[in-house]
Amino acid sequence: MWTLVGRGWSHGRALAVWAAGTAQRGRLEPLPTPTRGAPAEFRAWDRLYTSAERKEKIDMSRFSVENIRNFSIIAHVDHGKSTLADRLLELTGTIDKTKNNKQVLDKLQVERERGITVKAQTASLFYNWEGKQYLLNLIDTPGHVDFSYEVSRSLSACQGVLLVVDANEGIQAQTVANFFLAFEAQLSVIPVINKIDLKNADPESVEKQIEKVFDIPGDECIKISAKLGTNVERVLQAVIERIPPPKVHRINPLRALVFDSTFDQYRGVIANVALFDGVVSKGDKIVSAHTKKIHEVNEVGVLNPNEQPAHKLYAGQVGYLIAGMKDVTEAQIGDTLYLHKQPVEPLPGFKSAKPMVFAGMYPIDQSEYNNLKSAIEKLTINDSSVTVHRDSSLALGAGWRLGFLGLLHMEVFNQRLEQEYNASVILTTPTVPYKAVLSSAKLIKDYREKEITIINPAQFPEKSKVTEYLEPVVLGTIITPDEYTGKVMMLCQARRAVQKNMIFIDQNRVMLKYIFPLNEIVVDFYDSLKSLSSGYASFDYEDAGYQTAELVKMDILLNGNIVEELVTIVHKESASRGGTERGRQRIRSRLQALSCQPRAQCGAETCELQDHDLSQSWKLNRLRHPGAPRDKAHSVGKAICERLKDSLPRQLFEIAIQAAIGSKIIARETVKAYRKNVLAKCYGGDITRKMKLLKRQAEGKKKLRKVGNIEVPRDAFIKVLKTQSDK
Repeated sequence: MWTLVGRGWSHGRALAVWAAGTAQRGRLEPLPTPTRGAPAEFRAWDRLYTSAERKEKIDMSRFSVENIRNFSIIAHVDHGKSTLADRLLELTGTIDKTKNNKQVLDKLQVERERGITVKAQTASLFYNWEGKQYLLNLIDTPGHVDFSYEVSRSLSACQGVLLVVDANEGIQAQTVANFFLAFEAQLSVIPVINKIDLKNADPESVEKQIEKVFDIPGDECIKISAKLGTNVERVLQAVIERIPPPKVHRINPLRALVFDSTFDQYRGVIANVALFDGVVSKGDKIVSAHTKKIHEVNEVGVLNPNEQPAHKLYAGQVGYLIAGMKDVTEAQIGDTLYLHKQPVEPLPGFKSAKPMVFAGMYPIDQSEYNNLKSAIEKLTINDSSVTVHRDSSLALGAGWRLGFLGLLHMEVFNQRLEQEYNASVILTTPTVPYKAVLSSAKLIKDYREKEITIINPAQFPEKSKVTEYLEPVVLGTIITPDEYTGKVMMLCQARRAVQKNMIFIDQNRVMLKYIFPLNEIVVDFYDSLKSLSSGYASFDYEDAGYQTAELVKMDILLNGNIVEELVTIVHKESASRGGTERGRQRIRSRLQALSCQPRAQCGAETCELQDHDLSQSWKLNRLRHPGAPRDKAHSVGKAICERLKDSLPRQLFEIAIQAAIGSKIIARETVKAYRKNVLAKCYGGDITRKMKLLKRQAEGKKKLRKVGNIEVPRDAFIKVLKTQSDK
C-alpha cells in the first residue's frame, strides 16, 4: 500500500476515483479528459498539471468598445501612485486583499529595493458598475524626471489620466511636468488628492493649488487615502464617467502599436500592444512596419496583472503579444504591427528619447565582452531610451558609450545589468553632449557637417579648429517653500543659471523657473537643493536646446602624459581661479536684476541686494559659498588627482599626477618613489660623504623617471571611476 502526498495528492485522488469506477464496471477504461463540468477531483488534477497552452482563456469579445477605459496614473515621486494601483487591483478582485500587497505592479528587484517605480506596468481590471461589466486598462507610471519617457509612451495608449497629488506636500515639480504631458496629448485629467489620513494633510489648500496652477475646478478633485482605501471606489466610478472610450474600429484591418516590450529567453520578445483597429488572434501572420518581417502569433492575452491568455484581442484593448521574435532588433518600441497582405498606414509612434548624460561602459574582464553585449541588447529592448555606441579605450579595452536620461537612470540601468544578467561593468565619469561649430571648409569636409556633437571628452576639438562651442541647457522648475527662496536663488546663481519666471502658487510656496547649463545640474545639484531646503524643494527639468559657452578641456597628466579616460570638460569661468573685475561686474548685474526677499525670508548670510554694499558682501559670499564657480575646476581636478594618488602603485621613480587646462597646471599630487636607504652603511663621518650618496641616488631616480613608462593598472582605473560615481 502506498500513499501520495504533496502535489501528487490531487492526481492520486483523481486516479483513485477512476480506478474505483472501472473496477465496478469490470473493464479498464481510458482516463477521461477533464472538462468544465467534470468532478472537482479531475479539475484539480488538470489545474495542477497544466501548461500555458491549457490555461483557461478569456473571451475578450464580451467587452464592447463603449465599456473600455484606458488610463494611466501620473504623479510626482512618492505621492502614492503604486499604493493607489494596489487598492484598485484589490477593489476589482484582480488580486486577493492581504497585508502583503505593497507595490504589486513594481516587479523589478531594483524597484523593490529603492521604493520607486522604474518601468510603466499594465494591468487589466474587470469592474461591474450599474449592471454593466467594464474593462479598465490601468498603466502605473514612474514619477522621477529621469523616467519621463516611460510616462510619455504610456500616455499614447490612454484616453485619460489620474493626476495624484499628495495632500501633505501639494503640487511639486514633476506633478506640473506630467500634467502638461497629459494636456498636450489632449487626455482627460482626473485630479486625485491622496494621503488625506496624514496628520498634517491640508486637502483644501491643495484643491486651491490645483485650481490656480492647472485651471481645474476644485469640486472635480477626489479626496482619498490609498493606504486605508478611503473613497477609492469613487476613483473607479470617475474613470468610467469622465474618461471617454477609445475611438477605434474593429471592422478595419489590424493596426497595433508596440508601446513596451520585454525579452524572455524561452519565448523571445513579449510585446505590449495597444490595438487601434481590427482583431488579432493566435495563428495570425503579422508584419512589422519597421523591419517588414513576417511573424506568426503564438499567444495573445491581457495582463491581469500576470499574463492571462485570451482567444483574441480586439480594437480598443491593451494586452500582450508573443510572435516568436528572437532577435532583439525585431521589436522596436513605437512600431506598428499589421496583418500579412493587409498593409495599413503606420501609427505616428514615439519621438526618440534625447540622452542627457553619457558614460562609458566596459566589461571588467574582456572575455565577458560578448555576454555583456547580449545583456545590453536585451535590456535596451525593455528600456528603449538608452542609446548605445561602440567605443574603445587603451586602458579599459572594448566597450560602449551609453546615453541616459539622467544620473538615476544610469544607476538603475547598471543595477539591472548586475541583478538580471549577473554582469559586472566599469562605468566612466558621466558627461553631457557638447557641440562645436567648425571654422574651416576643410574640417567641415572631413567631418561632413559644420556642427559636430561631442559625447566623449577625449575627442573635444581645440579652440583653433572651431568658431564657438555650444553646451546643452535645460529649463528647470523648482517648487519650494518661500522661506528657502533666498538660498535656492543663491544656489542657482552659483550654477550659472538665468532666472526666467517666479510665481507664488499660494501663500507659502513659490515656483521658480531657470535656464540651467546641463553640466551644472547633472551630478549633485538635486542633492544640494534638498540639503539647503531641508528636503522640501522639488526639481524637474526639460530640454531647452543649446547655448554658446566658453568651454575648455581639463586633462589629467601622469608624468606629462595625458590619461584619456579621465579627461573632463569645464566652463572657462569655472577655470579662472582668481576671477576678474569684468566677471565680478557681470555677476553683480545679475544679482541686481533679481528682486530679493525681505531679510527674514532671505537665507543668505550676506545678502547683496539687502546691504547694497557689493564690494564687501561679494568677498564674504565668495569665501562662504562652497559652490562658487571659480573653485569648481580646481576642486574637480584636485579630487581626481587625490584618488589617483591613492590608487596608483608606487614605482622606483616619482610620479607626478597633474590636472591641467591647456598649459596651466591647476592641481597636483605626487606619488613618492621607493628608495633604498643609501646612508645605512655610513656610521658617522663627514656630511659630504652622505650628500654625495644622496645626490647620486637623486640623479639615478631622475634618469629612471625619463625612461620609465607608467601603465595605469586596470584595478586603479576601476577604483578611481567607481569612487567618482559614488560621490
